[in-house]
Amino acid sequence: MNTTHILHLYNRIGFGIIPKELNKLQHKEKHQIVDDLFSSSTHFSPLEIDVNFLTKLSKTERKSKKRELIKKSRKKIREYNLAWLNRLFNPTELLREKMTLFWANHFVCEDKNILYVQRYNNTLRKHALGNFGDFVKAISKEPAMLKYLNNKQNKKKNPNENFARELMELFMLGQGNYTETDIKESAKAFTGYNHNFNGKFIIRPRHHNTSEKLFFGQQGNFNGDDIIDIILEQKQCARFICEKIYQYFVNDTINKEHINEMTTVFYGNYNIEKLMKHMLLSDWFYASENIGTKIKSPIEFLVGMNTIVPYKMEKPKQSMLLQKLLGQILLNPPNVAGWKGGKSWIDSNTIVTRLRLPSVLLNNAEIHYSDKGDFEDSNTNFSEKKLRKKAFIKTITNWDVFNKNYKGLTNKELISNILVSPISIGTKNVLNVASNIPQKEFCVQLLSLPEYQLC
Repeated sequence: MNTTHILHLYNRIGFGIIPKELNKLQHKEKHQIVDDLFSSSTHFSPLEIDVNFLTKLSKTERKSKKRELIKKSRKKIREYNLAWLNRLFNPTELLREKMTLFWANHFVCEDKNILYVQRYNNTLRKHALGNFGDFVKAISKEPAMLKYLNNKQNKKKNPNENFARELMELFMLGQGNYTETDIKESAKAFTGYNHNFNGKFIIRPRHHNTSEKLFFGQQGNFNGDDIIDIILEQKQCARFICEKIYQYFVNDTINKEHINEMTTVFYGNYNIEKLMKHMLLSDWFYASENIGTKIKSPIEFLVGMNTIVPYKMEKPKQSMLLQKLLGQILLNPPNVAGWKGGKSWIDSNTIVTRLRLPSVLLNNAEIHYSDKGDFEDSNTNFSEKKLRKKAFIKTITNWDVFNKNYKGLTNKELISNILVSPISIGTKNVLNVASNIPQKEFCVQLLSLPEYQLC
């Protein structure tokens, strides 16, 4: 594989790659590089923080300390946000972590209970490269999802169709590939789904509908797992997931021929690892029209900069502020459909912030947030008064690591190691003028270019 193709691969399945690692891979065949990526993500390492304040309480204590527990839980969710971001900054199972980020915006969910948030996030991580059918069944039983899509309120005498609808529309089939009758009938199968305080899944027998259901032309006393199995029989399910994966990892614009190829691989076995490996080994994944054409998500942007120049916030809360400014707060999706991605990541406010941010993070410059309005939010805990002022975002920046990783590279070589998208004439002129400045300053300038917003 050539340098451009390796950079492209690592931008899409990770957050970039340093020259030292890149050089190691240049003499390897494509299948060796891809196989190694999967091998390093075989293991599943849960992301966990201390939640003993909830798990060791009696039922009476939980009731008497309800307000205090809610407050602590929200604080812990902010802690978990930072722990997840730090995991992305320092991944050992790179592909699994990138897949976890992808699935978090597919099986969209949000909760205020840290027990359920942590459990849900690790369910995404555990099944990220496994069997899709098993994945969906696990998701349907997660306490966070049972709450988020109101399935705890789905009872025999008073059905709630919210989860059943989103299961088909957002998680498995896509809009227009089912009927209202299918929604009503499948909702009956998920009645009685519930959980205990610690999040263990249970079924409430007296709330579960045991009558015959007619779903996608099949009749029987179906439960939730049966409904999921019937949906998996629809080839549209495989196609829908392949399209989502293609748009996230390959190109926002669908290529029907490629989707048909992926669907053939995925349908029936629903093996996510097999599908991903097929995609990453295909020639079209590395075609020029797919390189440097996707806008980085805010998280990809923040983590990608850290890959090049490691940095750490002196005040962890400011990491939440950055996510808010850029438009993507981990664990806090905008709605059940998640973030749209693509061009929606960029507007007049976020592009200015993105272009300014490398100087802010790597040179401790100032950032203004008044142009975004009021940021009062339970997840940021910044007062309106503070947010209408300019501020320093203080970081501890490890330029020594950068100097070690990029030692011996000229500024011209630095360009090809950091940028993969086509460079405009205007940008070329800017870089030519700056070609002789110190490498550190040149790096910051590269990260501040519009071209760096693409991967």
